[in-house]
Amino acid sequence: MPLDHITFGENILHYSVKGRGATPLLAFHGFGQSKEVYDPFDELLGDEYTVYAFDIYYHGKSEWKDRNQALEKQDWEEILTSFLKKHHIENFAVVGYSMGGKFALASLELFPRRIKEFKLIAPDGIKTSLWYSLATYPTSFRKFFRAMIVRPKYFYQILKTTKKLGIVDKSLLKFANTQMNTREKRRRVYLTWVVFRHLKFDLKLIAFLINQNKIPMKMFTGKYDKIITAENMMDLLKHVKEYEHVILEAGHNTLIADTAKHLAPAP
Repeated sequence: MPLDHITFGENILHYSVKGRGATPLLAFHGFGQSKEVYDPFDELLGDEYTVYAFDIYYHGKSEWKDRNQALEKQDWEEILTSFLKKHHIENFAVVGYSMGGKFALASLELFPRRIKEFKLIAPDGIKTSLWYSLATYPTSFRKFFRAMIVRPKYFYQILKTTKKLGIVDKSLLKFANTQMNTREKRRRVYLTWVVFRHLKFDLKLIAFLINQNKIPMKMFTGKYDKIITAENMMDLLKHVKEYEHVILEAGHNTLIADTAKHLAPAP
């Protein structure tokens, strides 16, 4: 598997290059994953796309050195411009899953005239959760979430209470628990929340750019996904003139592979 990287100051963004198709596809994974989750796209869609699958910062081999410095949209513009120049890419497709949806949305906002296709798979960045807002914006709450990295008993007390009250779906509790069960995982949760906190979007602007540039858009969600629901995607889709929304027979975790199968040409 060809591997490469882009540097931005001391920060390193790693990615793989797979497939042989005419359309470059920039692929961004979800939290706790790495570029390898897009292998099904290469296996099933490699004749159509050349897949550039990224390790988002704090995942895989990618590193964002200064944890006190947020990733700004202008930083992402510079990083992506360097990448596109390096590979002599003019126009490209984008796909983003879960947390990777933020990077897909940022790429569209910055390069709307160069995007040939836009695919979102149960993306973050459209309907921001209360937890994310509390963790990233008010300083007092950010300190509380940072304290959970060192003293996770607070986090588990919250899980226990919400489970007892039945106010949070069990699958959400399971997801949260698996992403917070080691110090390193808790650290990654906090750093991605804080460093990516400025990747916020005006959904009417995103829709305007899609409409104005007539970008073909497909949204994929899971029928059994309790983490990012089909209903919540309407916050964006209600402003988009033309799109396809595919609701797959799946939960959150298998959606990349299921999407690849859906998009694959019939045998």
